[in-house]
Amino acid sequence: MSTISIQFGDLVEARFLERPNRFIVLCCLVEQNQVVEAHLADPGRLKELLLPGARLYLRHSNQPHRKTKWSVVLVEASDGLTLVSLQSTLVNQLTALALEKDGLPELGAWNLVRPEYSYDGSRWDFLLENSQAEQLLLEVKSCSLVHDGVAMFPDAVTERGKRHVQELTRLHAEGVFSTAVLFVIQRSDAHIFRPADHIDPAFGQALRAANLEGVQVLVRDTVVSTTGIDWGRALPVKFP
Repeated sequence: MSTISIQFGDLVEARFLERPNRFIVLCCLVEQNQVVEAHLADPGRLKELLLPGARLYLRHSNQPHRKTKWSVVLVEASDGLTLVSLQSTLVNQLTALALEKDGLPELGAWNLVRPEYSYDGSRWDFLLENSQAEQLLLEVKSCSLVHDGVAMFPDAVTERGKRHVQELTRLHAEGVFSTAVLFVIQRSDAHIFRPADHIDPAFGQALRAANLEGVQVLVRDTVVSTTGIDWGRALPVKFP
């Protein structure tokens, strides 16, 4: 097990039924044969994952103020083997651990200053600094879409994601900051990464322009099980 990992705790198996809105799914608890609502923290389309009857793993919550008592943690991909994390905020927690434990050698010269740094009207996931007091902005994106071993982002048009990449490009070109974007793939069955041009060509164009301008484009996969998620390998980026 990687030292860069997050444990899930006790999970309950369920079967996906439907998704009434972006943040709620209806599913049937396997052991109790009971239909429940569960909160879904990943707002992506997930249409290749949330298929009728797909195996889900849920976490129960006893918090009295919650509208739903369950949260979706994992889904099993259609291959019947690959588990995919559906908690988009986990990538920031994992990245923070990776920065503390030298899990990103590409950024080895930089030290974590703080998360959630606000600058120029935007909030960035991490602010880093090197020994010369130069600063770097790091933006982290969660990726769950994989097809034939190719991880892709986004799985739906993302105006916000495109704007973030364009702002990183501008700040880098102005010499205000060094900048980087990290895609964390919340599954382990990808071999390469590329922008999902067939879904959002504008984002793909923005990412290419950022790469050409000198914004670092980094990718990591993860190893996902029913017990937790571990930091994984660096994957190459392909710009077709």
